[in-house]
Amino acid sequence: FNCIHSKPNPNEVEFDNLYLDMNGIIHPCTHPEDKPAPKNEDEMMVAIFEYIDRIFNIVRPRRLLYMAIDGVAPRAKMNQQRSRRFRASKEGMEAAEEKQKIRREILAKGGILPPEEVKERFDSNCITPGTEFMDNLAKCLRYYIADRLNSDPGWKNLTVILSDASAPGEGEHKIMDYIRRQRAQPNHDPNTHHCLCGADADLIMLGLATHEPNFTIIREEFKPNKPKPCALCNQMGHEVKDCQGLPREKQGKHDQFADSLPIAEQEFIFIRLCVLREYLERELTMASLPFTFDFERSVDDWVFMCFFVGNDFLPHLPSLEIREGAIDRLVNIYKNVVHKTGGYLTESGFVNLQRVQMIMLAVGEVEDSIFKKRKDDDDNFKRRQKEKRKRMKRDQPSFIPGGQFSPQALGNRSSPQAISNPRQAAFEMRMHDRQNSTTSSSPNTSLNSDGSPSLAGGIKRKAEDSDSEPEPEDNIRLWETGWKQRYYKNKFDVDASDEKFRRKVVQSYVEGLCWVLRYYYQGCASWNWYYPFHYAPFASDFEGIADMPSDFEKGSKPFKPLEQLMGVFPAASGNFLPPTWRKLMTDPESSIIDFYPEDFAIDLNGKKYAWQGVALLPFVDERRLRAALEEVYPDLTPEESRRNSLGGDVLFVGKHHPLCDFIVEQYKTKNTEPVDIPPELCHGIQGKLTLNENAVLPDQTVESPVPMLRDLAQNSAVSISFKDPQFDEDFVFKAIVLPGAKKPAPVLKPGDWEKTNNDGRPWRPQLNFNRDRKPVHLDQSAFRTLGHTMPRERGMPGMYANAVPLGTYGSPYTRPLLSGQQQIPKLLSNLRPQESWRGPTPLFQQAPTAGAAPLLAWNRMLQSQNQYQPSQYQGLGGPMSYPQRPEDRMDRGRQPCPAPLCVPLGKRPMP
Repeated sequence: FNCIHSKPNPNEVEFDNLYLDMNGIIHPCTHPEDKPAPKNEDEMMVAIFEYIDRIFNIVRPRRLLYMAIDGVAPRAKMNQQRSRRFRASKEGMEAAEEKQKIRREILAKGGILPPEEVKERFDSNCITPGTEFMDNLAKCLRYYIADRLNSDPGWKNLTVILSDASAPGEGEHKIMDYIRRQRAQPNHDPNTHHCLCGADADLIMLGLATHEPNFTIIREEFKPNKPKPCALCNQMGHEVKDCQGLPREKQGKHDQFADSLPIAEQEFIFIRLCVLREYLERELTMASLPFTFDFERSVDDWVFMCFFVGNDFLPHLPSLEIREGAIDRLVNIYKNVVHKTGGYLTESGFVNLQRVQMIMLAVGEVEDSIFKKRKDDDDNFKRRQKEKRKRMKRDQPSFIPGGQFSPQALGNRSSPQAISNPRQAAFEMRMHDRQNSTTSSSPNTSLNSDGSPSLAGGIKRKAEDSDSEPEPEDNIRLWETGWKQRYYKNKFDVDASDEKFRRKVVQSYVEGLCWVLRYYYQGCASWNWYYPFHYAPFASDFEGIADMPSDFEKGSKPFKPLEQLMGVFPAASGNFLPPTWRKLMTDPESSIIDFYPEDFAIDLNGKKYAWQGVALLPFVDERRLRAALEEVYPDLTPEESRRNSLGGDVLFVGKHHPLCDFIVEQYKTKNTEPVDIPPELCHGIQGKLTLNENAVLPDQTVESPVPMLRDLAQNSAVSISFKDPQFDEDFVFKAIVLPGAKKPAPVLKPGDWEKTNNDGRPWRPQLNFNRDRKPVHLDQSAFRTLGHTMPRERGMPGMYANAVPLGTYGSPYTRPLLSGQQQIPKLLSNLRPQESWRGPTPLFQQAPTAGAAPLLAWNRMLQSQNQYQPSQYQGLGGPMSYPQRPEDRMDRGRQPCPAPLCVPLGKRPMP
């Protein structure tokens, strides 16, 4: 199986670098929604390993694998993290209380429920820098990387960089910072193929901001309304609130499917930014401009305008809702106003506020009509929903037989059961129907004691349908005159005529726009800045912003990990903190007890569901927090002090990598000074290397942090601390396409520009990058064979059977378990020893021939690399050479085929 990774990619495109935004992997692996949750932390780690293997098998990077875990975030992000974690804690406790209440009610009525499983609830808040969980995850990933570099041929020439939670910065922004700094190096290959794995929508904006011509995002294909079992009875088809405690129906002839979820292999899609750029070029191109049109600059302006409809650092403007086509509205206004602005809104991450003011005031002119149209659309939607409910009530059958006579779904694999005691079943069905017809009398009619209708005491029907959902009260009424006055009075508790306060809100928002754009294009401008309000101003308030300052303090530093935990955790998650620190969250005498309210209000802000609302939490005062922590800092243990320190990135290579001997030589000479990476040994990657205290070293055993996985006794990988190239604080990374970059061949055809070119059918992503390639199909006999050899009950709880199997995890080479420990079920049966794939001894390990001049170890590697590397180096016409990609070794006569923007990967054609 492991040999597959080293073969050409079956998607007919080769990627150089794969970047993993690890938090998008950690969350679904630790608390999945569509399969049984892992039983313990060890199973969680194995699930994460499996997920990475799956992504690696799809993408198959040839140069670099970069794993980035969220570290301490900027203060602007911490406010959102605080809101999320307080919500998660509150909703978790409310769900547990509601579950217990419904359980008691069902049991009191004689319902049947399985015994309550005694299991500690997994608090997802532990997925935050500074916790023991994240520290253990970093150790497990170091073990995983070393294992893969030792045993998988697809990894042997790969450079791996791990940026764990101790390195400050959000995962995706650490990745972008790496790409920016490498692009600024003279040895960077401008035609590098990047692939970024993550589910956040802002990854699209970040990818566009790099201006790299070959940038692709891989993400899970979103499938709404996935079936979930009831948390009380573990049966499918209903939620906890609808549970009746009915006995479980038999599933299958031998009830073999009763305890298993309908598990399907997760499918992935590629989002090709080069195709998105084609759409944007068509959309943004403008003629007769008073200045030269520059598509790259217009893309930067488009990314900036998208910030107005929402981002992780600022609330969106009240008049701009993305579901109402706000982006299209902004683009149209931009194209109408840009003739007057005299230039573009942004340049390399810096905002021209005078031009932005013209755009915002143009939006402000139509705010009133936007609010009125929103109200009309909402009323029309409610009317259609009401009519739909009436039709459904009218069209539903008056009587549906139940029990043994209930209708069966077509295509049900289980054979119909014979009717037992049909007369008794028919009698029970008649009595049940009679009872329902009696209790479902008209709601306007009450009954006397003798059962006859009563004329008095009737309940008057509401004007609306009885099943209409209650609407949240809206005190703002943006569609009525006086909306601005009501908005500021309700949201900010100030009068709209208070110009000084309104200008303060607008200035903070403008600072936020400048901070966010700088964050996306240059890196974090300030670790301390944040937007100090829960709500945004109106677009019509953006008057006189041209002279507002947009500079930020220099030299700011991020929080330490435990300090961040104190800033984002609720008191309910205090168990992840040291005891004396935890006490500050709960002690009534604590000087910062007001930072940790047990309950808090959620303002729906015109929305329908609580998760869409605004959590009204107090903002953390950094000076008060630090003053309180000074008293408890001496209580930290050495281990807690280590977790509270900021770390850096670690670079890993295997023994076949040209850089391996260079790194080993640094450890042998005990060189404590940072050294530059020779770019010719590492695909043009540059940076500083420093000896690592807890390094993975050749010929030293790598202990497994997961008890049921074996130690790596024959390790040949090596690790070393890595630091990106450093620049002056005032250095500006240019947002341009680099010289020498080749523009990808156009993909879109004339029919692709039409809004509906699918004959009215719903749009579906296209299989594979190549439109003309026919996927492999199996005939009916092959499916019958699969049905016999792959039983449906393989998705047992606790087993991650729907992931690509591993080459070592669950192998017989495991450490003996401690007493009471549980073994993870075997994930693969056809296992091979760790070194079984090794071929002939590479030349750099062979004895030199007689008369040959002595060479340093890494020079011997460089001279002999063509003998063992799968790709030959060839000159590309630049300062250095790069390895030839597998796609370049294919038939030169074959023309590249067009590919869609989104490509699903769950049903890839067979290689």
